[in-house]
Amino acid sequence: MESVELDTPVIDSHHHLWEYTAEEYGWIDDAMLPLRRDFGVGELTATLKTAGVDGAIAVQARQTLEETRWLLNLAAAEPRMLGVIGWVPLIEERVEAVLGEFAGQAKLKGVRHVLQGETAEYMLTAEFGRGLQVVERMGLRYDLLLHKGQLRTATELVGRHPGLTFVLDHVAKPAISVGELEPWAKDLRALARHNNVFCKISGMVTEAKWLNWTSQDLRPYFEVALESFGPQRLMYGSDWPVCLVASSYGRWIETVKNLTAALSVVERSAIMGGNAVKAYGLGG
Repeated sequence: MESVELDTPVIDSHHHLWEYTAEEYGWIDDAMLPLRRDFGVGELTATLKTAGVDGAIAVQARQTLEETRWLLNLAAAEPRMLGVIGWVPLIEERVEAVLGEFAGQAKLKGVRHVLQGETAEYMLTAEFGRGLQVVERMGLRYDLLLHKGQLRTATELVGRHPGLTFVLDHVAKPAISVGELEPWAKDLRALARHNNVFCKISGMVTEAKWLNWTSQDLRPYFEVALESFGPQRLMYGSDWPVCLVASSYGRWIETVKNLTAALSVVERSAIMGGNAVKAYGLGG
């Protein structure tokens, strides 16, 4: 593909780092053996540099305050780590005090809980809603990690919090491997009608057939996301290193460039970096 210069830095809106232990990363099952090792800042920055990516957002992989503090310490020392989406105990009364601990941490941009591991009703509880109110007061964002069956409940959730910016991870994990579009597409469109929601083009290859997916397998899902959110609320993300079970970093970013090739330079620039700046308040 012919290279086109973009108007903004390229930003990966979604990556992870970890020091692997079987106890703490039990979700890495036998099918994901390549992920059972450490993934650190040095490997991340080398990967970003090779791919021509200027910066990235680190996202929690464990639901512990220890990891949130660890990621923020790493980000403080690494310029390419532009922000952190951490974890805090949202449903606990102490959440405001906990977030107060991080008030001086400029690189804390938002928080996330693994909602895909909870019942759909969990996100509508009074306790969870109170936690999101604290997140909004602190000027942070909330990343939505969902599976496709939770989209309708998430639509109700974001409607309750119109002043909070939400970012949907991995286009809510549609069943790409079996070519199923509905009801995911209808539900995604409904969520996107709320203008306080952005969506990451990430995590798609791990929902496809890992060993033999093509960009054409992904295109119908990308097109629905583009139609739903428009180029001003989509953002590129790699889900590195999780993506490595199905794709190299380089192949994935080239796939996204291919999927967005028909868009204008302004629109592609927004998806590849500008929208991450806007959604997460990254500054210039």
